[in-house]
Amino acid sequence: MGKSRNARRGRAAAEAVVEDVDQGRAELVPDRDRPRAWTLLVDGAPQSHVDLDDPAYLSFEYQRRIGHVIDLAAPPGRPLRAVHLGGGALTLARYVAATRPRSTQQVVERDAALVQLVRRELPLDPGARIRVRSTDARAGLAKVPDGWADVVVADVFGGARTPAHLTSTEFLDEVRRALAPGGVYAANLADGPPLAHLRGQIATAAARFAELALVADPAVLRGKRFGNAILVARDHPLPLAELTRRAASDPHPARVEHGRALTDFTGGAVPVTDAAAVDSPAPPESVFK
Repeated sequence: MGKSRNARRGRAAAEAVVEDVDQGRAELVPDRDRPRAWTLLVDGAPQSHVDLDDPAYLSFEYQRRIGHVIDLAAPPGRPLRAVHLGGGALTLARYVAATRPRSTQQVVERDAALVQLVRRELPLDPGARIRVRSTDARAGLAKVPDGWADVVVADVFGGARTPAHLTSTEFLDEVRRALAPGGVYAANLADGPPLAHLRGQIATAAARFAELALVADPAVLRGKRFGNAILVARDHPLPLAELTRRAASDPHPARVEHGRALTDFTGGAVPVTDAAAVDSPAPPESVFK
């Protein structure tokens, strides 16, 4: 594992921290506008943003949209049992701990060296009930007890692509098994024109869940650019009106698609199985410039 460039001066001098981790080169870059905030990049791709003074602050658009789903998963302040597949800088686990004290959370992050870096440079609140497992996301999910989770969040990228085995109906069968009755699943999906991956993921979720919604920038939904979309799935009715209001009022407004419009959006795509699954498409280089 590479040596940190900050040589013990990092936080005091607000210098970037750069280390080799299992999945590539990780950088923690200080936020010049927020004194104790950092952005995590892996191989140049932004992964997470954390404000140690205000863990309820979500800077990234897609994380803010997942935050809305978490906010609406239960009445305000009620503790949740949450599973996070993909850890990054543990932004969303910190968010849940800050907004819903006494929540119990499991984070599954394959990159053990990244976990060590984040724990050392961006330490968790010692009172937060957050357990981190360094293993494959699907293998970690398989260890979650049946019906344990109120929320399962999937935000897993390797080389800026979601691994194929996390895109199938068989994977969603594991998600459903882990979810409590009324629990909600939220997945960060990334795609660009012609949106074949996104359409396939919606069809896959529709084969396993009764209620779906998709939250995304209108330009992404129109296939005008590569970007993130948040898939929300549940077997109980979703809080669509409030989710739509929150998404529309964000600094970068998003649209919520559901019902017939979402079915039409899939364009006849079929559910993805393990046998046919492929990694999500790689983003164009221009996305991170």
